[in-house]
Formats: sequence, structure tokens, C-alpha cells
Amino acid sequence: MAVYNRTPVTVPCVETKYRTIKTALPVPESIPLLEKLEKFEPQSMLGQPPVVWDRAEGFQVYDKWGNIWLDWSSGVLVTNMGHAHPKICAALEKAVKNKLIATYVFYHEQRAELVELLASIAPKGLDKVFLLTTGSEATENCIKLARTYGIQKGGRDKHVIVGFTNAFHGRTMGAQMAGGVAKQKEWIVNLDPGFVTVPFPDGFINEDLRFELFLETLENQGIDPKNVAGVMSESFQGAGPYFMPIEYAQQLQAFCRENDALLIMDEVQAGFGRAGKWFAFEHYDITPDLIACGKGISSSLPLAAVIGRQDVMNLYKPGSMTSTHSGSPLPVVAAVANIKAMKEEKIVENAAQLEPTLMTALYDIQKKHPARVGAVFGKGLVAGLQIVKSGKDPDPDTAQRINETCFHRGLLMFAPVGTGGQCIKICPPLTITKDALLDGVKVLTQVCDEILD
Repeated sequence: MAVYNRTPVTVPCVETKYRTIKTALPVPESIPLLEKLEKFEPQSMLGQPPVVWDRAEGFQVYDKWGNIWLDWSSGVLVTNMGHAHPKICAALEKAVKNKLIATYVFYHEQRAELVELLASIAPKGLDKVFLLTTGSEATENCIKLARTYGIQKGGRDKHVIVGFTNAFHGRTMGAQMAGGVAKQKEWIVNLDPGFVTVPFPDGFINEDLRFELFLETLENQGIDPKNVAGVMSESFQGAGPYFMPIEYAQQLQAFCRENDALLIMDEVQAGFGRAGKWFAFEHYDITPDLIACGKGISSSLPLAAVIGRQDVMNLYKPGSMTSTHSGSPLPVVAAVANIKAMKEEKIVENAAQLEPTLMTALYDIQKKHPARVGAVFGKGLVAGLQIVKSGKDPDPDTAQRINETCFHRGLLMFAPVGTGGQCIKICPPLTITKDALLDGVKVLTQVCDEILD
């Protein structure tokens, strides 16, 4: 686990157009608050840089003591439209004044507007939308629907859910059984044998990009393809970010069609413009049967959704598939404003246009430090540097030093990710300007030059 220094240290002062650092870090006056949180919260909440957010606007984060960070975290890929976007804030203020802030699943106008909007940006044929609260809820619901569909189509043997190694679909039981990180499943003890994993074709950890490996792995585990109810994959795995080869993704779609299994794409991290398209699976030219959405759907408040085929989404009778906060008014209002603003301000296009700027800079870092930067991956405005000791051997300590030094210089990212904690993850709000992006690149380049030399 990444461990940040909790003792204030003197750091160089920074004063640029987008970054200001004028105190020791963490700020000495913030220590009592950090200690209170450590006293009352579980230690699992201690994994991020010790900055106490006071407010966040656009692509900058502010504390109470005059420090300003250029944000390359997007609050873990939530604020695609930037922090506190004026149109989202205005919509929320209007909703609060109207005094409609909780509805269960009773009807309200904004919910109707949102589900229509979501269906309009999804591929043709995916025209049913189920609103939820978190990404884990969305992926769990996809699992439930896939198994229900499979059992109805092929009997109780057709219940197998296929996932991928190193996949992350959430922290609830079903989401972690469908995921591909063995350590995250240890607490479950008795794993459901109906969840199986196959190697993800990332081209780094696993260099075997043949779809035949998918089939071979199922055969080796004794799985008849006809008994597969669904295959679930993130459109990109966050620790890379790792994308499938296009041909592989299309062969996966063909496998699902041939075996009447549901193709589920987890877009919780990837959706709403992050990879330069509304949905990252569009890079593969495929159409899934179910899409799990979250995070960037509202750029603010907790909201998730499953978008899917009508025959699948209607498997449960009225009242038997709901959620307490499904379509809760305030998150829904935020999502409507978010999606409309993304369209009006062409934010998805901005992410695609800035991709060459970001990726060129990251490849330049790798060229200067080829022995320490094992790989660079990215599309749109999501990218990662794989920090290694040599070859593919992860170097989490050095990744942590890079991350923390950037924090000291006004560039904020969340803790290094990946199975070894070696990936420097880059995911600024999609509203970021080229000038601001280059300012962050300058910091990262300088820090890598100092630490990796």
C-alpha cells in the first residue's frame, strides 16, 4: 500500500499559472484533521496524498492555506467535466430550491430525461437504462442479469461468468469474484466455481494476444462455451491503462454471439469521454449487450447505470429489480447537466485532441529512461507509466516517490496503481487546456528526470 509522509516537510515554493505551493506539506495546520480522520475511519481510507481539499474548480484543487494543485486525478476518474462545473452547480441549486431531493423509485421528470439521454448515446439496440448508485452496483447487476438470462436460455448449467486476470469491477462480493485480482478474493474463502478468469491481452504482463488463449483457458478449466452466461471486461484495465487488441475484442464479441452469452463492458472508469470517445469500447468497433456505467456519468454526485438490450433488462417483473436511491433526484439532475454540457462544449473531442500531446510527452519520458519506464499506455486523457526495476519487475517504491514529489510541486494524482503498485496513473479532467496539460507534463518530466536518473 502506498504510504505518504504524514510529517510536514519543507518543500520548494511554487507559483505558476496553474499551481501554487506556499507551505510545508502536509500543511501543519491540517494535521489535527488528518489525525481525527485516522482515529474514526478505518486505515483503508489512508491511501491518498495528505491534502485537505477545501474546494475544487475546473482542473484545480485548493486547500485553505493558499495551495493550489493541478489535478491529474479527476477524483478517481469522476470529474470528467471538471470540478464544480457551473452548469452542474446551477442545476443542483435549482433542484434543491425546488425541494425534491429523495424519491425512491417514484417517478420524476429528470429521471425520464436522463434515461432517454443515456439511451441516445449508447449503441442502437441498447435502449433500456437502470439507474443505480455505485459502479459496484452496476457490475453486480450485470452479473445478475447475465446469469438470469443464461439460466432461462440454457438451464442451470448455463451460469458461468468469464472475467479477466487483473480486472477490477468493484469491492462487493460478486464484483470481486468476477474480477481478476486473487488477493482481493481471499476474504471470500469459498469462491463460486461459476466465476472463471482468462488472461487479459494487455501486451505487457501478458504478451500472448491470441484469442485462442481465451478458448484454451476455458477448455483447461473444463468450461463448455455453451455454458457461459456472460463475459465481462473493463473496456480498459485501469492499471495500464490496458486496452484489448481490436481483433481480439471483435473475436470475443463473435464468441459471445455464437454461444448466446452476454458481452458485458465495464465502462465505470472508461465511459463519458475518458478515452476520447463516449464509451471506450467504441475503439474496438463492437456492441456489447450490457454496459456498466458510473463515475463520469455525473462528474460529481454518486450515480451509476446499466444500459442494455430490452429483452435482458426486462427479465425481472415490476418491483423486483430496484434500488433505494435509483434515480435519486440530485445525482440525476447533475448527470443531465453533465451530459448536456459535454455535448455543448465538445469535451469528448477535447480529450481525443489532447491525446497526442500527452502521449508524445510520456513516450519522451520513456525514451530518456528506458530501463525504468517499462511501458507507456493511454488513449484520450487516460494514461500510465509503468515504473519498473528492470524488464517488467514492478518498482512500487520508486513510483510512490515520483507521485509524492509531484504532489509536493503542485501536481496531484492518486496513489500508484497496478498489481505491484507501479503505475503512475494520469487522468485529468477532460476540460483541461493544452497549456495546463503541458504544465503538468513539465512537472512529471522534471521529477522523473531527477528520480529515474
